[in-house]
Amino acid sequence: MAPKVLVILTSHGQLGNTGHPTGWFLPELAHPYDEFVSAGFEIVFSSPQGGLAPLDPKSIEMFKSDESSVNFLNNHKSLWEQTDKLSNYLGKADEFAAVFVPGGHGPMFDLAIDKTSQKVIAEFAEKGKVVSAVCHGPAALVGVELSGGEHLLKGKQVTGFSNAEEDQMKLSEAMPFMLETRLNEVSEGKFVKADEPWGVKVVVDGKVITGQNPASAKGVGEAIVKAVNGG
Repeated sequence: MAPKVLVILTSHGQLGNTGHPTGWFLPELAHPYDEFVSAGFEIVFSSPQGGLAPLDPKSIEMFKSDESSVNFLNNHKSLWEQTDKLSNYLGKADEFAAVFVPGGHGPMFDLAIDKTSQKVIAEFAEKGKVVSAVCHGPAALVGVELSGGEHLLKGKQVTGFSNAEEDQMKLSEAMPFMLETRLNEVSEGKFVKADEPWGVKVVVDGKVITGQNPASAKGVGEAIVKAVNGG
């Protein structure tokens, strides 16, 4: 039976009070998706509200020359326009090998505080499944506590979109919190990042796999496949 990956997409489509749209970021799903398909994985798409998971239109423009992103955009719309409701997957971690959260700014506003998402991710972690996220996707991990009350990321090396990258995007003031700062707090000082902003950084600590930014998405997909296959 093919390993199954549960993808959790944001349902949030507004960038704070800026009036601009947001959502999930195209290459951060497209690149791992290609890795999962190549490995023969089954992929299930979910979001807190179900139905349409908003795609950040900026990511379409920014990655219009990226073959993987263009292919995913043109050929797989139903995957994010008809997501299952995340609550349907409570108590079903045993059916899956991994959970994966793509970034985009959307997760900062909903997945960071969504109790269902936190519970699903905690269940995956406690069942020994791979827990993975890229860029702003690790926002979904900042509030996850295990059944014993310990934080999922306590003492674990982790990465995510850095404060410098957020500053360069000029979006720090629109964020409900700074992801690097929060990840460093909950991991008790274990946040790591590439030597330069926008550099590739993939971190594997046990079954927790995180990537820093869009450039890290392919590597995260590769790391998930390797971990699921026992590498």
